[in-house]
Amino acid sequence: MGPVRIGVIGAGFIGRVHLKQFSELGGVELAGITDASPAFAEAAAAEFGALRVFASADEMIASRDVDAVVVAVPNKFHAPLTVAALNEGKHVLVEKPMALDGTAARAIYTAARDAGLTVMVAHQMRWLPPVIEAKRMVDSGELGEVYNAKCGMMRRKNIPGWGSWFTRMGESGGGPMIDIGVHVLDMAMWLLGDPKPVSVFGSTYAKFGPHKRGTGSWGTPDWDGVFDVEDLATAMIKMDNGSTLTLDVSWAVNTLSDNSHFVDLMGTDGGASIRGNRLVFTGQKFDRPFDIEVDAKAVNDARTLLARHFVESIRTGSPPISDAMSGLVNNTILDAIYESARTGKAVELDWSFSRES
Repeated sequence: MGPVRIGVIGAGFIGRVHLKQFSELGGVELAGITDASPAFAEAAAAEFGALRVFASADEMIASRDVDAVVVAVPNKFHAPLTVAALNEGKHVLVEKPMALDGTAARAIYTAARDAGLTVMVAHQMRWLPPVIEAKRMVDSGELGEVYNAKCGMMRRKNIPGWGSWFTRMGESGGGPMIDIGVHVLDMAMWLLGDPKPVSVFGSTYAKFGPHKRGTGSWGTPDWDGVFDVEDLATAMIKMDNGSTLTLDVSWAVNTLSDNSHFVDLMGTDGGASIRGNRLVFTGQKFDRPFDIEVDAKAVNDARTLLARHFVESIRTGSPPISDAMSGLVNNTILDAIYESARTGKAVELDWSFSRES
């Protein structure tokens, strides 16, 4: 098999991250780049050695010189571009969240199933060394039955691009819950073994953003724009096996925080706590608690491992670990959090179709 020919849709920050990773990966050809700004696309092509600048995403998707596309554009475009690419026989690596909402995510899942092609969601946190080691501990049974978990990412002053697509519900799908919460949600669900979520209770708050407070350095602000999303969200998710997961995220909040992600896994035989790049095993022996720092140093960059996994999935036909079904589960939970926050009631999830369908 020759090189996998990859085209990247989007030459912004995230698109350039993908361009860098694939440009350094063996067995890959950067077939092209496209962006709403032709100047951005030209500059990215020159920097990373892409063979062609496509005039539009549609032109790239239709090209016979492209085997797979990377969708690295604002959230509202994820599903339309992914479905279009699948319909043209292209594999897809789509940035998180997989879609704007559960309906759009279901369209991707159905299109991927019908096409028999690879769809992978770019959740690079699954490849962080502490997460890989924690997953090994869970799967090997070292923690016993993991019956409760907590996860989150509390940023104190980091609202991105106030007034831009980041803070417009119709374009982003939500605030920190769908922006950064989806990362820790995905990570925790994977560590728990992908149990089936059955009910969700959530609350959202907007205490800083509407007053143009709590802004950070990420993104380009539009002070004449709109902020109609949350700046803090909290949720509890119950699984069909009785386990529970609580999730807390913020862009702006008054609390002690180092802005990094965290996960606490609580098992009958031990626990595992991730704090950024640290992993600590917690347990009890002779009625006394103890903590052990686990050595989980990086061998490769997480995004490099993600890119390599995507290419391997295309070559072997094996499903990626963050496939369309995992993206659909995440989007379904996020929808339920926002619906619960709106109604003040828990939301029961409908899984009338099988995961294997």
